[in-house]
Amino acid sequence: MKSSQNSDLIRKAEALLAECSAVTIASVNSDGFPRPVPMAKGDTEGCRTVWMATGADSVKVSDFRQNPKAGLCYDKDGSSVCLRGYVEIIDDDRVRKEKWQDWYINHFPGGPADPNYILLRFSAKEATFWIDHEFAHIEL
Repeated sequence: MKSSQNSDLIRKAEALLAECSAVTIASVNSDGFPRPVPMAKGDTEGCRTVWMATGADSVKVSDFRQNPKAGLCYDKDGSSVCLRGYVEIIDDDRVRKEKWQDWYINHFPGGPADPNYILLRFSAKEATFWIDHEFAHIEL
């Protein structure tokens, strides 16, 4: 596929992600099986980087500590994006405060300093797009 077509699909994927409030992220568990879970989307950087907040004591955090490989997907109105990449677990206090969203208080009553509040930063390396009846596998 031509790079201009890839650029167009990436722009469409970014717009699609902006319309989605949730994504599904899959970790790999200790038995080697994928473990997909729906999560509320936090900040995004294009379609390549997606931030999510979760509990430090969650199963997915345990999975990502052992194996950072991940899949992330989102869809709307028949268009979909499936990404493959890596998750970084972020527990830096400055970043946790910077990325805090008011509604997180429902899950982390201690606010940005809550010891169970942790961030996942997903970074995509590859993508599969099905947008506006266009299909492509690309490296990002």
